[in-house]
Amino acid sequence: MPDLLVRGAWIVDGTGAERRRGDLAVTGGVITEPDGTPAARTVDADGLVLAPGFIDMHAHSDLAVLTEPEHLAKVSQGVTCEVLGQDGLSYAPVDGPTLERMRRQLAGWNGDPEGFAWDWRTVGEYLDRLDRSGLAAHACYLVPHGTLRALVVGWEDRPATADELARMRRLLARGLSEGAVGLSSGLTYTPGMYAPTAELLDLCRVVAAHGGYHCPHTRSYGVGALDAYAEMIEVSRRSGCPLHLTHATMNFGVNRGRAAEFLALLDAALADGLDLTLDSYPYLPGSTALAALLPSWATEGGPDRTLERLRDPAARERIRVTMEEHGSDGCHGVVADWSTVQVSGVRDPRLADRVGRTVAELAADGGRGGGGTAAFLDLLLADGLGTTVLQHVGHEPNVRAIMRHPAHTVGSDGLLTGARPHPRAWGTFPRYLGHYSRETGVLGLEETVARMTGRPARRLGLHRRGLIRPGYAADLVLFDPRTVRDTATFDRPRSPAAGIPYVFVGGTAVIDDSRPTGARPGRALRRRTTGETR
Repeated sequence: MPDLLVRGAWIVDGTGAERRRGDLAVTGGVITEPDGTPAARTVDADGLVLAPGFIDMHAHSDLAVLTEPEHLAKVSQGVTCEVLGQDGLSYAPVDGPTLERMRRQLAGWNGDPEGFAWDWRTVGEYLDRLDRSGLAAHACYLVPHGTLRALVVGWEDRPATADELARMRRLLARGLSEGAVGLSSGLTYTPGMYAPTAELLDLCRVVAAHGGYHCPHTRSYGVGALDAYAEMIEVSRRSGCPLHLTHATMNFGVNRGRAAEFLALLDAALADGLDLTLDSYPYLPGSTALAALLPSWATEGGPDRTLERLRDPAARERIRVTMEEHGSDGCHGVVADWSTVQVSGVRDPRLADRVGRTVAELAADGGRGGGGTAAFLDLLLADGLGTTVLQHVGHEPNVRAIMRHPAHTVGSDGLLTGARPHPRAWGTFPRYLGHYSRETGVLGLEETVARMTGRPARRLGLHRRGLIRPGYAADLVLFDPRTVRDTATFDRPRSPAAGIPYVFVGGTAVIDDSRPTGARPGRALRRRTTGETR
């Protein structure tokens, strides 16, 4: 007897092919052809689209999947698999001192929960912890380059020695052999930003040998955006490592209307035979830790050294000149416009009144000299570097042009902490389906679903996932194409999608008739030596 029969759905199978009307059965967590046998449960899907579960190619749920295992932010929008370890910064592999500093550095992204059991050090141990805890949705993991560098080199602005580079290669190879799907890098974040191109090239050769891919947060999305993308393409070309350009954007005023130049760069690389994909989120503002905007020299040595500099008048003045006159490398080479930087979350609850306000507004209300940069530095000091922000720097024509590219997939890049996080954490996938597919027609429905399912599954090497086919895992979403939409806003960011009544992970309902079930059928999906991710 099948466990589930979905009857009368519009099946959009994840390949980009035209929808078809049909039924689908699930037996033992696997898609099967209905054969007339009565099922334990039948869902009448008249008017609904049945699609493979959505894959979030850029997630910051590294702790949230453990501290909030219902994971409503993602499963409510149809996500059944997400990729963790992004932007070169996460929590494995580490030793004790590196973990302590990483916890502080990443508190703005992921929080730093009290009483949490940090009972892993290696990539394999972290993936084991995910399995023991039980997940609402599946997870893949990228070995984070910045964490590797912190563990081996520290937070110093210098090239790795030959011995250090050899150790990073060994640690990377171990993480890949333990199941990581590739390498991420964060080249505007310390300490990853201190790595020269040659270091990335050396590590990407290891990734290529293990069948993984490189997922860089490039050195600039502002003044040097095209050069930064070109650097990553050259690393891919020379190393033979597949490349996935995550949160691919052309931001800030210097890049208004320049998406075509970026896409021409991609097309030339693809024509040369490079294995290249990208993802983007369907919003204009970005989101990051406020400390990330600091110039790299100010953050050398880690959080304690950074805080010392923020207290030093001479260092503060040097930071001001960099931010206001030259452009910080942490701020993508762009001179800071504090009216575009809006506080979205603070670590210290005594600073809650800062949330929702721009740094420029905080400076005006402070009634003290020094302007926006002084307010920026004071907030970082008061909050122990734990502040998160939105950056209102995107341009709609660029966003639409990039999402039309055939190598494009979907990533939310959503931070889940803070009082008012970016709504992309809860709204990315329904926003693509509702606003950009149904309402504006930027992408057709079948094409949109393919970019959320089959194509990212191919990049990840997922074994029998990402498509609706007999024998494939029953990671499935039922949504109403007439009503699906994002309800998360910048004022109310934690709001579930509308029009997604059913989400199944391995045939188990995690959203059932629009209600979360609390089920945890997900697990860590690990890259095998065969190149498949299971």
